[in-house]
Amino acid sequence: MTTHHQHYINGAFVNDQNDKWIEVINPATEALLSRVPEGTQHDAAQAIAAAEAAQPGWEALPAVERGNWLRKIAAGIRQREPELTATIVAEGGKTQGLAQTEVMFTADYLDYMAEWARRYEGEIVNSDRPNENIFVFKKAIGVTTGILPWNFPFFLIARKAAPALITGNTIAIKPSELTPNNAAIFAQIVHEIGLPKG
Repeated sequence: MTTHHQHYINGAFVNDQNDKWIEVINPATEALLSRVPEGTQHDAAQAIAAAEAAQPGWEALPAVERGNWLRKIAAGIRQREPELTATIVAEGGKTQGLAQTEVMFTADYLDYMAEWARRYEGEIVNSDRPNENIFVFKKAIGVTTGILPWNFPFFLIARKAAPALITGNTIAIKPSELTPNNAAIFAQIVHEIGLPKG
């Protein structure tokens, strides 16, 4: 039986409303791997609205706490490494070694970005006027988006999401329709660790 993936919006797996599907094909064997929802403008708007609603609360978390969430995601990735590696091989045609490297590097990258929680600082700038200093505070920009290519499908989820999340932004991710199955597993991981909705 072929897997039919769902959208992951606002902390929940949501059925597709328009019943249009994209077939994910193994490029080596031409076997049908899964079907993913085609998605609509309405689906994208729902994901962005959820991210907008969640963003102020996410930004209000201390950066160190946001970093802890990245570490939890990294741990979840390491636990599911064999499944993720096999998925990237099947949907993208990568060799086993390259796919495994991508999975493990993704987990390492999330841990690396988590450490930036301690380095995400403002500045004190000297003023031209006596007895005055200028304080520069960094502020999140809000909702960001990540539109992913097929060639490094798993690592680029983290490459887009980790900097956004650590700096207090939220993000909506759209995987490549050629290699979306690894993103479905990523959504399962963030769901299982309880990443806040949105």
